[in-house]
Amino acid sequence: MGMRYNGRPFDSGDFAKDFEAAAVESIKEQLWERFSAIRHPDTGEFPTVLVLGEALDDLRLSIEGSPQLLALVKDKMSDNEQASTVFLPLQQGSPKAFLSYSFDDRELAETVARALMADGIDTWWAEWEIRSGDSLRRKIDEGLGNCTHFIVLLTPSAMQKPWVQQEMDAGLVRRISGQARFIALRYGVAARELPPLLSGMLSPELDAARLDEGVRNLVNDIHGVTRKPQLGAAPIAAVQPATGYSKVATAIAKIFVEETSDAMFSH
Repeated sequence: MGMRYNGRPFDSGDFAKDFEAAAVESIKEQLWERFSAIRHPDTGEFPTVLVLGEALDDLRLSIEGSPQLLALVKDKMSDNEQASTVFLPLQQGSPKAFLSYSFDDRELAETVARALMADGIDTWWAEWEIRSGDSLRRKIDEGLGNCTHFIVLLTPSAMQKPWVQQEMDAGLVRRISGQARFIALRYGVAARELPPLLSGMLSPELDAARLDEGVRNLVNDIHGVTRKPQLGAAPIAAVQPATGYSKVATAIAKIFVEETSDAMFSH
């Protein structure tokens, strides 16, 4: 008797890989849902959560938020979970943004920079920070070293500029060390076109037709203003059918059923 799986003769190795992949994705989803739902009761702040790793023995978390919010998150974690988590505290006080851009996009960059300044975000923008006779490298290093938010305006032009790439490298280093948030602001660039290092981050998009709205959302994100409404009261009776199986088991069964839909048995 033979069985076909995924269009081919059944192979235990292939099935084991799919089995583990389904388990990993289900666990990552559960971890993200669990920790991203933690809300600071006074400020309404939610953490930024990344679940990293592609194997069961290599899952780890990166959680970003205010020190007060991170303390709440830690209270809800086991010692093992804390040991597998990188906590990135946001700096307190007025946010300071560093805006990286291509000179080809100067007008758009100025619009963004002025909007940020108008809403209480001290913004480093080369056009008004670097004067005649200044050292370019020194002034840029100063701006990078003081920023709490590194913003790169990613356009088709900026994606090709070595200088922008170098500033992005510096911004990523500050993010990894917990010194700044990294925000890739897309304009005319699809998310799938982002470099691999940025593909796991939420990258807001600016649209010419709704530019004001896009910048407003950026300002709210930097100030930590949540878009999520307050949680209402639950219905008196909320009954959901239960399968009796965990999410992991359900995900694995789903893969098995879908991939063996053409199962063939022979004697």
